[in-house]
Amino acid sequence: MDVKGSVIVITGGGTGIGAAVAKNLAADGAKVALAGRRIERLEQTVKEIKEAGGEAIAVQTDVTKEEDQSKLMDKAIETFGSLDVVLANAGRFADSLMINTDKNTGKVKNFMTTEQFKAVVDTNLIGTFITLREAARRMADSGKEGLLLITSSINSTGQIGQLNYSSTKVALTLWPKILVGEFHLKHLPIRVVGVSPGYTATEILKGMNETALEAILKDVHVGHLVEPEELAGTIKHVIANDSIDGTTIEVTGGLVYGPRARAK
Repeated sequence: MDVKGSVIVITGGGTGIGAAVAKNLAADGAKVALAGRRIERLEQTVKEIKEAGGEAIAVQTDVTKEEDQSKLMDKAIETFGSLDVVLANAGRFADSLMINTDKNTGKVKNFMTTEQFKAVVDTNLIGTFITLREAARRMADSGKEGLLLITSSINSTGQIGQLNYSSTKVALTLWPKILVGEFHLKHLPIRVVGVSPGYTATEILKGMNETALEAILKDVHVGHLVEPEELAGTIKHVIANDSIDGTTIEVTGGLVYGPRARAK
């Protein structure tokens, strides 16, 4: 599959990884439909793409609403004529310890609420499911090759304070193999690949204080945050290589797990 001329839908496309990937793919000739809840951010990204000579549209959606995701896919097809690649990138976090105790009394002072847990599951799991399902329905009916991409996270390995977030992300790493098995059973030419970024140079991380950022980078072999453009390069490679299928690719800069090895 060629990036040039491909119609690519990206959820969570107004900022961060989604926006950066959209600009990069559009620069290589992809036609991009950006989706998200904040229409002003989507429109700004679309403006930047068009000013650079690319093709893009903005569609305001909520990934947890079936009717929104259905309309998103139809709008991409109506505007650009097909649906080739869908990147399910929308996600959210609501970090908290499951129970947090007071350091003086040892008694529980607060805890992760059910709403905190459910909100992350609704967006990261249910929203991704709806997005992929609505895309796959249209790809299957078209009879053409398609590619479903899932943004996971290196935090799928487990992160303190992210019981909700990490649980959703580890689930998403299983989806490519399961879905590819289902598509193979039905002879559908739809590939599914996950991309699992490490610490990425988004606005949130770049806005951290220098001391906190240095502490993070001590665990990254290459010594710097993953650039969104590097993730875009990985995605372009996946699009172009039909043999990458049913798997999740980590793009972490060599994030080291466990205690760091320290020089004597």
